[in-house]
Amino acid sequence: MGSRPPVRSREARRRWRGYVYVLPAFAFYVAFAVLPALHTAYLSLFEWDGVTLGEWVGLGNYAEIFQDPILRRTVFNALVLVVFFSLVPIVLGLLSAGLLARYRRPGMGAYRFLFMLPQVVPLVAVGVTWRWLYGDDGVVNQALRAVGLDGVARAWLGDFDFALIAVGLVGTWVLSGLCMMLFLSGVQKVDPSLYEAARIDGAGPVREFVSVTLPHLRGELAVAMTVTTVAALASFDIVYVTTNGGPGEQTTVPGLLVYRLAFSEGKVGLAAALAVVLGVLILAIVYLINRLSRDRT
Repeated sequence: MGSRPPVRSREARRRWRGYVYVLPAFAFYVAFAVLPALHTAYLSLFEWDGVTLGEWVGLGNYAEIFQDPILRRTVFNALVLVVFFSLVPIVLGLLSAGLLARYRRPGMGAYRFLFMLPQVVPLVAVGVTWRWLYGDDGVVNQALRAVGLDGVARAWLGDFDFALIAVGLVGTWVLSGLCMMLFLSGVQKVDPSLYEAARIDGAGPVREFVSVTLPHLRGELAVAMTVTTVAALASFDIVYVTTNGGPGEQTTVPGLLVYRLAFSEGKVGLAAALAVVLGVLILAIVYLINRLSRDRT
């Protein structure tokens, strides 16, 4: 009777079998994500118009990014959008999830559908719709005039002081439903006995949410912060459709500027450098979020 293969040999075979299953997806990832990223980093070291022979400038493009006030302004605009794309939707999502979890009423399915609707609508369509809503004769201004606030009405997307806020509120509308659904899925995993114990101890709605619900949403919070922060820093569609970066450079964000530099101004090297800086910034923030969200052991 033949001897059985050693345990270590069987484990090694299972491990290599797993690598074989992962290999096709890994090959696609390397071909369409890793290699293009490395090529972008390589192009960022040249002054190149995309057609003629490039000229080596080393880190010159990166130095220009940190010295050019317009380029710095785009990064600042993206960080402002983080407030509207990430922080505000997360707060609204937590409030909505807390209310829906505590006060269940008929029709909650329709409520969830309405909140998730922006997620299934293309962002280009969202931008076109909100550009109409924000127009001089749009619904927003009509509503303000209807309640006697004619002095507040304005061309929101053309106002130097309010254009970035107006674009940010569009992001708030789009991402609040996603955050709410993530938190609702987390609330459903909480043991109902914990809520009952909190109520027996006399905890009110706020105390119950802070002491029971919020600690169990650590993972969902990390996912929501990651997705919404990346959406803010890499935003392009909504800004391009609604304002195209205007008025002036008030709503220009790095993603839009990369597009302009590469395809309109023929500064491919500078666009690649800005894309690398944006990618590093996103990775750093995502890493920080994941570090802060880990369970303390």
